[in-house]
Amino acid sequence: MDINFEYYKIFYYVGKYGSITKAAAALRSNQPNVTRIMKLLETQLNCRLMVREARGISLTEEGRRLYAHVEVAYRHLTGAQEEICGLDARRFGTVDIGATETALHLFLLEAMHGFKTEYPAIRIRIHNHTTPETIRQLAAGKQDFAVVTTPFEVPENLRRENVLDFQEVLVGGRQYGDLAKMSPRLRDIKDYPWVGLGRGTATHELYKDFFIRHNVDMELDMEVATSDLMLPLIEKNFGIGFMAKELALPLLKEGRLVQIPLEDELPARSIQIVSDSGRGRSPAADTFYKYLSSAGNLRRTGK
Repeated sequence: MDINFEYYKIFYYVGKYGSITKAAAALRSNQPNVTRIMKLLETQLNCRLMVREARGISLTEEGRRLYAHVEVAYRHLTGAQEEICGLDARRFGTVDIGATETALHLFLLEAMHGFKTEYPAIRIRIHNHTTPETIRQLAAGKQDFAVVTTPFEVPENLRRENVLDFQEVLVGGRQYGDLAKMSPRLRDIKDYPWVGLGRGTATHELYKDFFIRHNVDMELDMEVATSDLMLPLIEKNFGIGFMAKELALPLLKEGRLVQIPLEDELPARSIQIVSDSGRGRSPAADTFYKYLSSAGNLRRTGK
């Protein structure tokens, strides 16, 4: 079967906007022509791709599966076009990256500030997910690269580069001031209420294994989706929990949190850039990747 790329281009815009009218406007075409092309594509593929609704169109299961492939292909083609246009493309374009909450606050925000000062015309789209979900999105070709926190496993085709090591500490609200004067073992405080990131996050799995290694059976009393949500809960004495020291430091200095000097050594953690070694990046994405890599090197060397 011959592939009519124009059909897929039009399908991409219809799926992107969820509207025949908006797709026609973006393509500088008209609604009857877009509708005709979509019917021809459905006939060619022998399946229904979309359903008309009051507020526009929605993709069928077959339509969603096709759109996932077409979206990746479209991004690759636009990236190739930017590259062919010359070196100036390195100063323009859009970059899609995945990032975890901790990676965003400890490394990415500061690095992006400098990058946007130097490359103001490059647009950055950040997709915030857990580490496992971010890796899945990257492997599916939906991101240019990802900035995530360890631990995580990746397929062989994904490359990882360390940009920042960070330390976590055990903290609690003022109510837990007595613990701050001790150096308890993990088993000594297992019955205290705990606050932590929920199932499906790399952090949850990390500390689940940490407790198992120390023969401690522990369940979180409160599970949250992001580290930002942990801090106010811990500050209000809902429980104790592990936080990146740099994120907890402002509240520790103000006395709104206390650090509990746990005798058991906490797992080492880092922030890494993950990319697909088998897939090229657009000039804009490559520029941003190299900038982040350089920023990581500078932070590690202290320069």
